[in-house]
Amino acid sequence: GRNPSPMWDKLVFNKIKARLGGRVRLMTSGASPLSADVMEFLRICFGGEVLEGYGMTETSCVITTMDIGDKLIGHVGSPNPSCEVKLVDVPEMNYTCEDQPYPRGEICVRGPTIFRGYYKDEVQTRDVIDNDRWLHTGDIGLWLPGGRLKIIDRKKNIFKLAQGEYIAPEKIENVYAKCKFIAQCFIYGDSFNSFLVAIVAVEPDVLKAWAASQGIQSEDLRQLCADPRAKAAVLADMDSIGKEAQLRGFEFAKAVTLVAEPFTVENGLLTPTFKVSTFILLQ
Repeated sequence: GRNPSPMWDKLVFNKIKARLGGRVRLMTSGASPLSADVMEFLRICFGGEVLEGYGMTETSCVITTMDIGDKLIGHVGSPNPSCEVKLVDVPEMNYTCEDQPYPRGEICVRGPTIFRGYYKDEVQTRDVIDNDRWLHTGDIGLWLPGGRLKIIDRKKNIFKLAQGEYIAPEKIENVYAKCKFIAQCFIYGDSFNSFLVAIVAVEPDVLKAWAASQGIQSEDLRQLCADPRAKAAVLADMDSIGKEAQLRGFEFAKAVTLVAEPFTVENGLLTPTFKVSTFILLQ
């Protein structure tokens, strides 16, 4: 977050700062994880504070935020004074509060900022709020020194493959999001099959540039997405990204379907809260 040097500011970074007006002193990020390299890049380029927070609609937004001046990357800060935060064991995923060196478990939140329930949906409300008014977020976290919270996994939306392996698709989707061909990714599997498949909304310009470099011609993007050579290239890049992220063998997608149309609220592939509409997408 510090300016590297007056020389580098003059040659490089002042030009970048000017793109946002030249007066940026603080940036905050939420909604989805900010990768370490992106945070470091922003801190270097703008020479200011870049902080990450964590929250939900159900908690009136903020649960935790990083402190100003905190240089450690890869966590979402300490709890907001308006709420309590605790971790609860998730034995089916081998996360417990007794784990060493850091306690791990499902993040639960309680306090006056927690919502009272889903509108006219008592069943779903009881699923997330227990009798002691703790909201179960479905996110898996661990406590770092200094009371910092780090998000490491997701409990909700997990499923089993045929051989009993538990899959957290959002974790895998976040890994594959780094693939140059991928604009959006949906991972699917079930207990009747032993492997995962991916539905990928492609980055049009990247895929077209790759096709041109390979001498592959197509009438439109939809036809290119159906080309087996394009599927093989995307899957190979996904495998490479997965290996870098140290995915386990059963977490790799073994097949991919490429689609030209992005996932949007308008076409029904995203919900109004920007979550993937699983049922519609599978159709």
